[in-house]
Amino acid sequence: MRKTLALLAFLPLLAPVPAAEAASPSLKWTTPCPDYGMSPSPTAGLECATLRVPLDYAHPDRTIELTLSRHAGTPGKRRGVLLMNPGGPGSPGLAMPAQLLQRMGGSGLPDAYDVIGFDPRGTAYSTPVTCAMTPEERGAVLGPYADGPRDVAATAAKARVVASKCGEASTKDLLPHMTTANTARDLDRIREALGERKISYYGVSYGSYLGAAYTSMFPGRSDRIVLDSVLGPRGLDVVANQRFAEGFDDRFPDFAAWAAARDDVYHLGRTPAAVTAKFFELAAVRGPEFRSDTWNGLYDDARFPALAAEWSGAARVAAAPLDGDNRAALQLQVICNDADWPEQVGFYQRAVERERARRPMFGPAAANVNPCAFWPVERAEPPVRIGGPGPADVLLVQNLRDPATPLSGARETRAALGSRARMVTVDAGGHGVFTRENACGNEVVLRYLRDGLFPTADGSCPAEN
Repeated sequence: MRKTLALLAFLPLLAPVPAAEAASPSLKWTTPCPDYGMSPSPTAGLECATLRVPLDYAHPDRTIELTLSRHAGTPGKRRGVLLMNPGGPGSPGLAMPAQLLQRMGGSGLPDAYDVIGFDPRGTAYSTPVTCAMTPEERGAVLGPYADGPRDVAATAAKARVVASKCGEASTKDLLPHMTTANTARDLDRIREALGERKISYYGVSYGSYLGAAYTSMFPGRSDRIVLDSVLGPRGLDVVANQRFAEGFDDRFPDFAAWAAARDDVYHLGRTPAAVTAKFFELAAVRGPEFRSDTWNGLYDDARFPALAAEWSGAARVAAAPLDGDNRAALQLQVICNDADWPEQVGFYQRAVERERARRPMFGPAAANVNPCAFWPVERAEPPVRIGGPGPADVLLVQNLRDPATPLSGARETRAALGSRARMVTVDAGGHGVFTRENACGNEVVLRYLRDGLFPTADGSCPAEN
């Protein structure tokens, strides 16, 4: 561990711990927390509370409800509050404090903070939205892999239907206000309700963009900010969608090498080149879902055995319990409201052919059209501008081979944040650094959030066996 951490120098933060606001906190914490219908409950041991926030901050008379969770810090060791977001958008977050306690309970980090999770606006227990989509329509945000212009046109026809459903659904009046900017404003209302001058924050995947938006909009209210698996500074726009194919290409060699080393078990090829050839062979037979399933299997080394078994002919991995209409609806609503998506089907047809030449494994899926091209509402405000003046308090951590948020986007966000940020790259694959296998990456985050040691410069963590 010492040899690994010698690659990084740290600067202690000398600023005093932010004090609480004079006003009393306005949250009433109770137990038990909502359990998402799961047993055992993923929120066991946590307290929960509700908070009303404006639906539209420009016209704050109408409110919606947020549900929050908390694991209280240890008296005498507590230094503030740490808000957490799991990404998505559309992913519920009430269980995150319990997950942090399970994975990092002995690190001292949960002692140092009241750890706060929340279901973002529109999600699960926080005034949920719907698009009334069928199970087949819930994957409309990405793909499928298009074999040519006719496939793009066929996808466009289905995407129009989904967009119309979102615009006609029972929660259509909420739809225009499901944005990253409003969710960042919700974070600040949570800060206020907790009675804190500043908040620390950890967000992964889309949560990295939410955190970047919050600290750009409210730089004086940010304490220690960690962005993990970092999106580019424009969030989940058409460029980020196309970068999924870049992430696929970056990450797939890890799986190919893993499978080749286990050819006696899975019989997918004795060399990485043979495994790659097997991918194209199977894709030609099994169709677009095979490519999407493979991409999902690249998120974590722990998924490799199930992915290899699926390649070998086993049944597809079942959807997660929360992968329903609400999650898919909010994901669509946020990304379509956040960005200015091209509206011409021809744009996507040309992009598919370009990406087929550049990234044939997954490019024609990542470049395909989605419902944002036919979105029924106009953006209420411009996207959040990432960057601007503020304290040096933003730590970015990024795997070199991330299938969903590739390194190129993280580098753009690092540049946008300028002197406010430091970035530490990890020689690893998969989506997510903190609480994963690389001890150096974990220690970088712990040293900052727990101890206030901010890297003096960008750095890196080597691969670990």
